[in-house]
Amino acid sequence: MRRFEGKVALITGAGQGIGYQIAESLVREGAYVIINDSNKQVAKCATERIDKLYPGRSVEVIGNASKLSVINELIGKALHTFGKLDLVVANAGCTLFGNFFEYTEAQFDQTMEVNLKGTFFLVQKAAKAMVEAGTGGRIVLMSSTLGLMAYPDLTAYSMTKAAIQMMAKSLVLDLACHDITINTIAPGATLTERTLKEEKDYEAYWSKLIPRKKTATTQDIANAALFLLAAEAAHITGQTLVVDGGWSSVGNNPNEAKGG
Repeated sequence: MRRFEGKVALITGAGQGIGYQIAESLVREGAYVIINDSNKQVAKCATERIDKLYPGRSVEVIGNASKLSVINELIGKALHTFGKLDLVVANAGCTLFGNFFEYTEAQFDQTMEVNLKGTFFLVQKAAKAMVEAGTGGRIVLMSSTLGLMAYPDLTAYSMTKAAIQMMAKSLVLDLACHDITINTIAPGATLTERTLKEEKDYEAYWSKLIPRKKTATTQDIANAALFLLAAEAAHITGQTLVVDGGWSSVGNNPNEAKGG
């Protein structure tokens, strides 16, 4: 029996990387998925890839997941296309590096809007739909190990990722009575299309710092997400699951890998 047979899931930032892997993994286990990405071509390629493997199981909604109009469209697409909404993964995020003394208001606003505003209102709208349906639900937020530890030139980003963990804790008060769980995943260094663009030697760089001597794959993060979304995790809520190969336990300085 597939764990998510007939369930309907919504994943933001799911055109590629971690979000896509979560979407494909859910479909593989019987779910229907609404895939969101701000890039039209990336979103369509994602649904086409899934459709080749599992026809009729995915649809895309293109747009910035921090915009209320896009969030409303996402919820509406789930309800009108598949008739319900069971699972939500707030995966869309923005990483803007910048020296603290030179960080601009525009950079700050963009980081807060995508990482916090988008996550907050997606959860609000999705939870309302779940409450109205009366069937409960599962929500997973995407934080980062940088919400636990300091990292160079990512102060604003790290602030948002710490706030997301607190959001999950706080919302237990509002959601638990409706049989809606809300948890957070904090990935460490993970090989994705984006991280490989940022650092061509990304794996070699991070493998020196991680106790397991390897970076995470997108499937590693997807496995954690599916665990928290599954019925087996029904009594887990308000928690943060760190998936980082042990990096945050030892706190190796990222500059050490470059001889800093």
